[in-house]
Amino acid sequence: MSPVSTNPTSPDIQAGRLPADEYARRFADATPRLTPSQALLEAERCLYCYDAPCATACPTSIDVPSFIRRIGEGNLRGAARTILDSNPLGGMCARVCPTENLCEAVCVRNTQEDRPVSIGRLQRFAVDALMESKQPQIFTRAESTGKKVAVVGAGPAGLACAHTLARLGHSVVVYDARPKAGGLNEYGLASYKTPDNFAQAEVQWLLGIGGIKIVNSWKLETAAQLETLRLDYDAVFLGMGLSSTASLGVPGEDLNGVQDAVDFIATLRQCEDLSTLPVGRRVIVIGGGMTAVDAAVQSKLLGAKVVHMVYRRGPEQMSASKDEQEWAQTNGVVLHQWLAPVEIVGSNGHASAVRFAEQSLVDGKLVPTGREISWEADTVLKAIGQTLGNAVLGEAGLTLQSGRIATDDDGKTNLPGVWAGGDCRAGGLDLTVEAVEHGKRSAKAIHAHLSAGK
Repeated sequence: MSPVSTNPTSPDIQAGRLPADEYARRFADATPRLTPSQALLEAERCLYCYDAPCATACPTSIDVPSFIRRIGEGNLRGAARTILDSNPLGGMCARVCPTENLCEAVCVRNTQEDRPVSIGRLQRFAVDALMESKQPQIFTRAESTGKKVAVVGAGPAGLACAHTLARLGHSVVVYDARPKAGGLNEYGLASYKTPDNFAQAEVQWLLGIGGIKIVNSWKLETAAQLETLRLDYDAVFLGMGLSSTASLGVPGEDLNGVQDAVDFIATLRQCEDLSTLPVGRRVIVIGGGMTAVDAAVQSKLLGAKVVHMVYRRGPEQMSASKDEQEWAQTNGVVLHQWLAPVEIVGSNGHASAVRFAEQSLVDGKLVPTGREISWEADTVLKAIGQTLGNAVLGEAGLTLQSGRIATDDDGKTNLPGVWAGGDCRAGGLDLTVEAVEHGKRSAKAIHAHLSAGK
């Protein structure tokens, strides 16, 4: 591979690359919901397995055969209750969970028909039907316990924790750094996965149980804040996610035109008129996960002419699923593997190209082959993972592991009365559905702790 020349001219970044009516079409629901007849036919494919592997594969242990049977019987409310009893964010998880790697991967229909039951789409069908019904609230709070719990972070882990605690009769105050609740569900997912403001609709449904108050634009910035929460509340749950993007560590990273992919996605998600959102003509996304795919595809949908998504290892090591990789390619993104960034080249203070070194695997280690390639770029998006990036936690006395909060299986930290879950917790898959399970499990542990202290 020989380097291509870099373009010294001004960067080509502009809004309105498409006709006004094209944006709505391009960013429409990527996976439209099933029709009633489609849902019924799909439900009838389920064998209702005893000790079903799909339920075991679900991090939140949803009784999959049970909810699908209810769909087949026309009992959508009962199906939704089964789902939401295990996963209070079952609507969003139905949209973004990598079911092809979890429940659907172990469906017995894979061996019988080469195609699993569409569990994720059936889950969405049932939950959406409930959400749009005249009486979407199916849970009620237990009698008040008089106990108060603080939750830091209104993402999937924090919301799941708050909802579970509220159902058990506790009062919960959720503190969040953003203007809106939802965490990555609101700010970090591609808009074509969550159209029609579903993230906020789900938040409102969760709050409908009562006993939960959300305080927005509140950020944990000092150890004293955490200590105050511990003094003012009977328990504290930390679910603030990851706030910092990992650094590439290459020259040119601070040039104009270089941006964190999560910030790009957040800006897009909060933009009311996508025709006003500028995008580069040539975009390079560095990373191999779902965030990289979301950033790359949405750049293409906004009208970028060429979008390269570049990863330093092979396709099997990419954290983006095979389906996600194929989705990127279907939308015109060019995928590259075995290339590591060496330098972001600049022109007049702005990124103009990225230089990559080809890699090979030698004795389990990545080693440059000596060959390099460069691509021109107006915009470079970094999507190589996130870090906790909050020194306050260590200062407050929390034990950290690989930069995240160390806990036991129930999310209990080394600080008395403090639990943690979601992406900020050490270990795990960094999945929405796993964050929900963390929040739910910690809530039950907190309830047991508070009940024992009566």
